[in-house]
Formats: sequence, C-alpha cells, structure tokens
Amino acid sequence: MTRYAALLRGVNVGGRRKVPMADLREVLAGLGHADPATLLQSGNAVFTARGGAGGEALRAELEGALADRFGFPVEALLRDEAELSAAVDANPLEVGDPSRFLVLFLDGPIAPADLAGIDAGAHAPETMAAGEREVYLALPDGLRNARLPGLVERALRGRTATGRNWRTVVRLLDMVRG
Repeated sequence: MTRYAALLRGVNVGGRRKVPMADLREVLAGLGHADPATLLQSGNAVFTARGGAGGEALRAELEGALADRFGFPVEALLRDEAELSAAVDANPLEVGDPSRFLVLFLDGPIAPADLAGIDAGAHAPETMAAGEREVYLALPDGLRNARLPGLVERALRGRTATGRNWRTVVRLLDMVRG
C-alpha cells in the first residue's frame, strides 16, 4: 500500500471552486483509500492508496470523482513518499523564509528548453531552478508582486502545475511519512 500526497490545483481560491476538506476526505475514502487526511484549506490531502492503485490511473480516477462530486473539473497531481522526498532533497536553492519559497509541481518532466526563454537574473532578488518535475522559486519579497511564477506558468502553458510554499511541502512530506 502506497501513501500519496494529492495536490489539487486552483481550489478554494477567492471563494470560488470550493472543495471543503471534509468532502475531499469523503471522496478519497469513497474511492477505497485509507487514512485520508487534509492540510490547510487549499486542496492538500494525503491518503493510502488501496492495493494496486497508482500512477496516472489513480490520478484520473481521483479527478473524475472530484468532478462528479463538485460539478467542475479539478486537476490533481500526486506524489508518493519517495517522489515527494526526492523533490525536497533535490531543491538546489536556499529556502530562507519558507512562506516565500514556492515549489511548482508539474504533471511531467521538465525539458531544458521549457524554461530557456526566462531570464531569471532580470528579476533579482527572485531566483529559480528546475528539478525533474518541479520548479523551485525563492521569492524574498513575497509572492504577491513576484514575477517569476507567472513567467514560469506561461512558459509551461498547457501543462498541469500547482504551487505550494516550502512550509506546506515539508508538512505534506511529514504527513505522507506518517
């Protein structure tokens, strides 16, 4: 049995696309997954997948169940303990304030050409680095006025991506580890 973190994209933001966390736990349990738990109100959940469930099929099943339950499409990215741990360990940047450090999780690998058009140095003191399926963004002046996250999302248009601050990423890893 594998424990996963589910990262929902674009829910509970600005009072729209509401996904109550109790309902998210019910959806996960209804799919036969064990020990569903949520973190914050922004679409973070951990669960133990029922035997044999995994990968893209698990993601598609979850997205379908969420759309059925809430009446709108909800994109989800899944990371198991090893993948989430690897994403944390692969961070090449200094974190500083964890609330001002963003990890953009992507639905697949990042090719060097994906971000080649972004001149990160032009947006100092912001910095960025690409991992395997993550983009790390140090935003010392905060997310509100940051330029790099928007540039990265535009460069990756058409891909599913969702961001979490470093504090949330580390807490999700702790929850996945149990």
